[in-house]
Amino acid sequence: MSLMQTNEFKQGVLYALCAYTLWGFAPLYFKLIQQIAPLEIIMHRIVWSCVLLFLLVLLTGQVKVVIEVLRQPKKMLWLALTSLLIGVNWLVFIWAVNNDRMLEASLGYFINPLFNVALGMLFFNERLPKFQLFAVALAGFGVVLQLIVYGSIPWVSLSLASSFGIYGLIKKKIQLKAIPSLFIETAILVPFALIYWWMLESSTANFSLNDLSLNLIIISSGIVTTLPLLAFSAAATRIPYYMLGLFQYIGPSLMFIMAILMFGEELDQSKLTTFGFIWVALLIFVFDIWRNVRRKKRLARE
Repeated sequence: MSLMQTNEFKQGVLYALCAYTLWGFAPLYFKLIQQIAPLEIIMHRIVWSCVLLFLLVLLTGQVKVVIEVLRQPKKMLWLALTSLLIGVNWLVFIWAVNNDRMLEASLGYFINPLFNVALGMLFFNERLPKFQLFAVALAGFGVVLQLIVYGSIPWVSLSLASSFGIYGLIKKKIQLKAIPSLFIETAILVPFALIYWWMLESSTANFSLNDLSLNLIIISSGIVTTLPLLAFSAAATRIPYYMLGLFQYIGPSLMFIMAILMFGEELDQSKLTTFGFIWVALLIFVFDIWRNVRRKKRLARE
């Protein structure tokens, strides 16, 4: 590996750590504004993310890219769907955090990589090694067991995993750059957000009634949304995809720790059982990826 490649790799690792650490600590931001209703937070998140992304589109010289996408009806239809999916994901996540359901949110993001693997099998005909296939089946069994034995559906976890998984699947299919595509997605949602803001009767929705610190915290929702996505995009171009997948467990792990140690959420028997199956599945999944990478490196040296 050349010096330039080594530096690129190191930068990619730092970007990945930044992205997933920011996502892991994101609940702290939403706890800070938990006096604001989830729909109102989503409204602000859409508006201020769109403003920030518009500035980034201008600064990075990607206006032509945005115009080209706007002229393609098929891609715009896909982006309309992804905007809906990411909006649902944001709403469920914020609701979960502000209603002391962070453990369920973290479970959703633990499930997400395994859900992505299942989607890859269904829509891209990707073949899985036996160990990885067993890991996916084990995770699914853990969710079904919670439904049968404890009579509860982890709907928060499944909603987060499925919405973000399908979102990623479509983004992979349409192959658009991160900043232009995210800008268009938020721009699609902005009219609905502005109409909701205009109709909303809430003391916090009127910036003239808020103190400056609260207004700045609300506006910073754009940074909370876009910064980890930009770091993720930078990491994805610098390090192998399998390594990027391993980093994504940082986020839900941080959420899990904070939920128990900082916010006193209870890890009851039903959650513990499901988490147990997911964790074992992830260990098998990660071990098999690591084993395959080692085998490929060994074959390349021979």
